[in-house]
Amino acid sequence: MASTPHFKLGTRRSPLAMAQAEETRARLCAAHGWSEAEVELVPVTASGDKVQDRPLAEIGGKALWTRELDAWLHERRIDAAVHSLKDVETLRPGSLWLGAILPRADKRDVLVGAISLAALPQGAVVGTSAPRRAAQALHARPDCRVITFRGNVATRLAKLAAGEADATFLAAAGLQRLGQSDVGHPLDPAAWLPAPAQGAIAVECRSDDDRARSLLAVIDHAPSRAEVTAERALLAALGGNCHSPVAVLCSLEGEMLALRAALFSPDGAERVDGAASFPAGDSEGPARLAADLLRRAGPGIAGHFSGPQ
Repeated sequence: MASTPHFKLGTRRSPLAMAQAEETRARLCAAHGWSEAEVELVPVTASGDKVQDRPLAEIGGKALWTRELDAWLHERRIDAAVHSLKDVETLRPGSLWLGAILPRADKRDVLVGAISLAALPQGAVVGTSAPRRAAQALHARPDCRVITFRGNVATRLAKLAAGEADATFLAAAGLQRLGQSDVGHPLDPAAWLPAPAQGAIAVECRSDDDRARSLLAVIDHAPSRAEVTAERALLAALGGNCHSPVAVLCSLEGEMLALRAALFSPDGAERVDGAASFPAGDSEGPARLAADLLRRAGPGIAGHFSGPQ
């Protein structure tokens, strides 16, 4: 009897990244009848984990989360790489393929430090390194002051506990994957939209690796792929980057996708909202919404989006 093929999964070393890699391994093993030992987790320290005292946008953007794993894929040191999809650049090399999107977890942001934005004291200090979160917070509470907060979940919670800020934001999905669902207060997505692809784990392989593509296809979750594909298509059509304050949420309702988005000026003073509904797989639906948003955006917003990529 032939032995089960050995499969190497690359991942960042952070506790959340390792938890996501372990979930991916469990799904692969369940789908293919493998033992856990047949899938090796290969951790790397990403550039984005090494520099934590400056906003990501200032030191290289989202590529700092993917650079090392991309190199390992091209060098064939790993068969696939596990990512938080919201941390993956919208435009990826043609040599790489998003082989699987796992079932999406909670899409919401969580506020830590207060039960709501309204409950924060006047002039509260909010810690975040995400332009989207900063702009949304300042739009809702222009009296607040935003400071840079970077690091993994434990680091940011420690900074908050040390009094460096009055509140911060974390992704509900990340907290759940770390077994910390009791931390903070989830924000209603009707009022506070998350990041594109938030809550989604992506598994990437080489485009020319038919074996890896076949193995990963079995654990791909089509509804989650449809949602995040639309959200990332919107981001591409907007010409957004890691400096661009954009919030978006897509929900699959039957065979239709409902896509809502908001663009902000970095200081939160300007906001433009839009929504669209279109069939799953309609690549033009996100582009139409992007064009509508950019057409209505004021100069404080438009200058942070370059249009279709």
